[in-house]
Amino acid sequence: MTDIAADQAANSMPTESGINRFARWLVRHPPVVTAALIALVCLVVGTINPDFWQMSNLFDMARSTVVRGLFALGVLVVLASGGLDVSFTAIAAFVMYVMTMLVTNYVPDLPILVILLVAALGGALLGAMNGLLVSTLKAPSLIVTIGTQYVIRGFLLTFIGTALFMNIPNAMDAFGKWALFQHTGANGAVSTMPVYVLVLALAIIVTWFMLNRTLMGRAIYAVGGNAGIAERLGYSLRRVHIFVFAYAGLLAGIAGIMHVSSNRLANPFDLAGSELEVIAAVILGGARITGGSGTVLGTMLGVVLITLVSNVLILVGIPSTSQLAILGLFIVGAGALFSIKPRG
Repeated sequence: MTDIAADQAANSMPTESGINRFARWLVRHPPVVTAALIALVCLVVGTINPDFWQMSNLFDMARSTVVRGLFALGVLVVLASGGLDVSFTAIAAFVMYVMTMLVTNYVPDLPILVILLVAALGGALLGAMNGLLVSTLKAPSLIVTIGTQYVIRGFLLTFIGTALFMNIPNAMDAFGKWALFQHTGANGAVSTMPVYVLVLALAIIVTWFMLNRTLMGRAIYAVGGNAGIAERLGYSLRRVHIFVFAYAGLLAGIAGIMHVSSNRLANPFDLAGSELEVIAAVILGGARITGGSGTVLGTMLGVVLITLVSNVLILVGIPSTSQLAILGLFIVGAGALFSIKPRG
């Protein structure tokens, strides 16, 4: 009997070890989980409503990821450094509204490239202020950016105005209409992939290179992993804090111009309230709220998943209130999975 029991125990060990290895691999590769969720959602929605696979819907998905994706890349960099930024939508709203107003009233023929450069600079300056405050006050970045968010929005509404800009500058309008390529469906409907999706593609490449191939990227992960050890190794916490918030602000400024160009409307109330879904996208992509982790690939997969939940579940008759509940379940499930520590 003893030999039989020993054989049974020995036979059970490889299966248990295999499950443990698989769990450890999943925890170390969070984007795989996010990609699986995307595939599941697409399969379910596409089965219930085959219109999901139409090219026009896929193009709409791509358009919807641009602004959210730019925001998410900025949040990723801040989260990787151990911080948290919730002011990026306020920065984007401020930059897009001020730029639209100034260009419309004073330099209506300003080229789109110059508009993007000025918007990026303005967003970077506002973001750098966040980093300077976090570094100087030694305060939690969440508290600082909540404060700056209200300051920026309050200044915008009080001193600049609340009027909608329906007639945006010609350069922004033309940029929003410029097609990368078009597709004509069987019913004759023409769907367009806008050229501004290339802005997100460029931001993805730059962010990946910065995080993975530069000394600053190494410093960001080091500070996020353990700020005390990173400082003893010679990394400047002040420099890292200012850089990550300035980078997030730069992307927010560009996102603001993308929002105006795609919607052909500048509204100071736009983008408010979308902070949590962007942060959720980054966390669903595998970034830890405590810092020191996160990838560009995982973040963009998280953005795609959030976009699916926000935009296409209505195709299967799910109301917006239930979409929020589904999104919450995804976040809780991903957070629980990524916190698992498999036994060796």
